[in-house]
Amino acid sequence: MTLVATLLLGVLIGLSLGALGGGGSILTVPALVYVISEPARAATTESLVIVGLTSLVAAIGHTRAGHVRWSAGIVFGLTGVIASYAGTALNSHVDPNLLLLAFAGLIVIAAVAMLLRVPRPATQPTRVTASVGGGGSADLTSDTPIDADSSTGADDSIRPGAITPAIVVKVVAAGLIVGFLTGFFGVGGGFVIVPALVMALGFQMPIAVGTSLLVIAINSAAALAARSGSETFHWAVIVPFTLAAIVGSLAGKSVADKVSSLTLTKAFVGLLFAVAVYVAIRSGVALNG
Repeated sequence: MTLVATLLLGVLIGLSLGALGGGGSILTVPALVYVISEPARAATTESLVIVGLTSLVAAIGHTRAGHVRWSAGIVFGLTGVIASYAGTALNSHVDPNLLLLAFAGLIVIAAVAMLLRVPRPATQPTRVTASVGGGGSADLTSDTPIDADSSTGADDSIRPGAITPAIVVKVVAAGLIVGFLTGFFGVGGGFVIVPALVMALGFQMPIAVGTSLLVIAINSAAALAARSGSETFHWAVIVPFTLAAIVGSLAGKSVADKVSSLTLTKAFVGLLFAVAVYVAIRSGVALNG
């Protein structure tokens, strides 16, 4: 039964990573703790292996579609390496139940961030000329939906002249935040990376999603390296979970092509809020007990 749960959870998390570029990894730790019964600290380490490998495979798939900007992803990822070591060091000094309670708050933040980043149709007046009696004409104005991505004119490449000090600050700040979250909680941080790539570098959503997977892989590898030698890896859990997540991530792009990002995000955000409430209750009871 545990193996079946492991496989199902892996596929679900992989689907989110492949389709949305983030969000799914934040469910890995609660899944390992409350479904697979792994200790909280061990779960954050195992999550790094699962999320890192899954993101790397998903990034390769997005590369074939031209959705990964390697230079930007590598720079973004390396920015967070030092912060990931700091997060890892702090992780070992925090009570496991307090860690999970903080994790519940992080899940809520991730859910809200995912909702805010979803592009919504904009409207603009469209002028239509219609014939009227007497040979004259009249202007009829209506609100026509305009696709948000096409209306923004966002570029998916970095022009040398477009790099300003403000953009550098944003990228560095986002990189440090993601690195710390990866080291401390064992999460990928895609819910921070994707908006940062869109707002700071002007990437279109597909490019931001693909590039975020590369950043997640780099940060996960760095945080994992910081824990090597001091953690025990339960490969009987990690291997099937990771394989299922990889399969899910490969299917994620197909799902994204068939279902709108708004529908996918709303459904997943609902799941995130439910998980956050559950984790908060369980960890809060444990702390007070």
